[in-house]
Amino acid sequence: MTRDGSGADSGIGEVGAVRQAARVGDVVDPGEARRLWHLLEPLHAVLYYAPQVFEGAAALGYGTDERWPSYFPFRAAPLGAAGGERVASAFYSFSPRMVAAHMDSAWAEASPADVLRARERGMDRAYRAIFGDRTSSPELAESAALLRRVAEAANTAGRPLAAANAELPWPKAPHLQLWHAATILREHRGDGHLAALLVAGLDPVEALVSFAAIGAASVERFESRGWSAEEWSAARERLVARGLVTESGTATPAGRDLRAEVERRTDQLAAAPWEALAAADRARLVELLGEFWVAVLGSGLLPSESTLGIGRV
Repeated sequence: MTRDGSGADSGIGEVGAVRQAARVGDVVDPGEARRLWHLLEPLHAVLYYAPQVFEGAAALGYGTDERWPSYFPFRAAPLGAAGGERVASAFYSFSPRMVAAHMDSAWAEASPADVLRARERGMDRAYRAIFGDRTSSPELAESAALLRRVAEAANTAGRPLAAANAELPWPKAPHLQLWHAATILREHRGDGHLAALLVAGLDPVEALVSFAAIGAASVERFESRGWSAEEWSAARERLVARGLVTESGTATPAGRDLRAEVERRTDQLAAAPWEALAAADRARLVELLGEFWVAVLGSGLLPSESTLGIGRV
């Protein structure tokens, strides 16, 4: 039976059957899925800020004066030699012009395979620098094993970035398995978030305007995604016409309700993989990951304000 209970043949095949069979825990509350994401997101996102990763990007020929020249190929590399249109579609909220500016020549600098090797080497060095001797600790190895079970249980149907990362071979070192698992689950959630935005009728720039309208981050932070002032204003006017945003750019009650529904759907769509762990194992994972989460945040590498709205939504 399919997950929605339709009774139809799901056609999920052997891998999908294994992933369904891996659901051994109780049904995971969407709120718990959100809390687990808050714990994992920094572990993944250090890829885009660590100096060790930037060094690898520079060696490949990418600019490092800002993070975007390496961000796009390093995140898109699991998709293969994808062009700007496909990457803009998968990343959704970035201006297609901005994506094209970085992706049109990305694979001329280095192949996706070279980029994948560079990001793994960069994360190896970054985690070793951040975690020190704890990189080879039993606690990290245990957390990596638990998180891998969750990542391998994730159904990637209709989730292109999650599927692309899930198709990559697993690293051998536990700390790299931890990062790889966090990345699969991060992109799994992100792909589901885009589905929630589509259901809500929010196009890429409207998604940002509506998120800024509830105070998830400053307008200036969201403007880093490449939309022009005219495009931002036009999107705001469309949301004003729908009764979702005021003329001054703040969310109306209806706008706040819609964003809350988007986040609820996102959490709901992200919850299923966590059923691979029993409640006690999820609690153990939280306990284990705490020190590594603190270490990443304490490194000072991540920005104090994020367009993800972590801690504010």
